[in-house]
Amino acid sequence: MSWIPFKIGQPKKQIVSKTVERDFEREYDKLQKLEDQTKKLHKDMKKSTEADTAMSKSAVKISSDLLSNPLCEQDQAFLESMTAVDTAMRRMDAFNHEKVNQIQKTVIDPLKKFSSVFPSLNMAVKRREQALQDYKRLQSKVEKYEEKEKTGPNMVKLHQAREELRPVREDFEAKNKQLLEEMPRFYHSRIDFFQPSFEALIRAQVVYYTEMYKIFGEMTDQIDQSGLTDEQRERENEAKLNELRALSIVADD
Repeated sequence: MSWIPFKIGQPKKQIVSKTVERDFEREYDKLQKLEDQTKKLHKDMKKSTEADTAMSKSAVKISSDLLSNPLCEQDQAFLESMTAVDTAMRRMDAFNHEKVNQIQKTVIDPLKKFSSVFPSLNMAVKRREQALQDYKRLQSKVEKYEEKEKTGPNMVKLHQAREELRPVREDFEAKNKQLLEEMPRFYHSRIDFFQPSFEALIRAQVVYYTEMYKIFGEMTDQIDQSGLTDEQRERENEAKLNELRALSIVADD
């Protein structure tokens, strides 16, 4: 969004006060940062929903693979457990799909729409800069004739230069005034614009994780019949692994 002023001869008369120019640069700098932050947030939100979708689909794929394991044909208890896991993963995927769609509509799309405003703002700033350079050029021209000898031809040229300057000065002053008024207004509008989006994001996350708590709680009740602790399960698995290691077909040479 940065702009580079044209290099021209500077008039002796100060066109824009240092205070006004400082105010303009400060407000424009805030909008430049806002544009960068909005683009980054839009990009990060898209990455987040894409990662959520990939995770959910992977979970469904894993549960489906477990359900198709030959062991399910031989062990009814294992089949029931894997069926419970597969059902839970598919329910999770469905709720995740709803969450991602909600975030797309209430957060990602509004971020994109907000970002689409900045090109127009940049163009308005460029037009203001062009008007300022035209103003300076014609002001220098007026000053040049004002310093010349007051002859008839020179006075005619001075009059013509002043007439040429007047609409250009008015054009710049109008553009400058509009931007100084509207840039702060646009910057402060971000709060009212984004607050509903972030509230919707929080609601979508709350609904999703509330449902996940229910789904995984129900799944745990179905598959965790023995009621073992994590430490007990770890010891049990290690004991079974040691039994496998003791088999001659996996013994070390």
